[in-house]
Amino acid sequence: QVQLVESGGRLVEAGGSLRLSCAASGRTFNTYTLGWFRQAPGKEREFVGRISWTGRITAYAESVKGRFTISRDNAKNTVYLQMNSLKPEDTAVYFCAAGLGGYSDVKDYDYWGQGTQVTVSS
Repeated sequence: QVQLVESGGRLVEAGGSLRLSCAASGRTFNTYTLGWFRQAPGKEREFVGRISWTGRITAYAESVKGRFTISRDNAKNTVYLQMNSLKPEDTAVYFCAAGLGGYSDVKDYDYWGQGTQVTVSS
């Protein structure tokens, strides 16, 4: 069992940066792939990026590649999403998720946080 709590979302101007955190509890945290997803109003939840349990493998959606970076600190049971060069279209609720075989599909993940709102103003 893994519990996830996101934080760090807020209002930011276009071109700005923001770092989201996802704190996890559960003794097996460091065996899970951690993913970040986002959901804008009226849209489906979409994959943003993921990081393997070792932290050595990352993957990103094309829309954020080169702007967003995922990292994790297994000693602190925390995963981060560093977002740079933010655009208004990045506005969404951002969720972190954990899964043993997590890739880029929502169905790959078993545990979800409650989400944190990111709003990018133009």
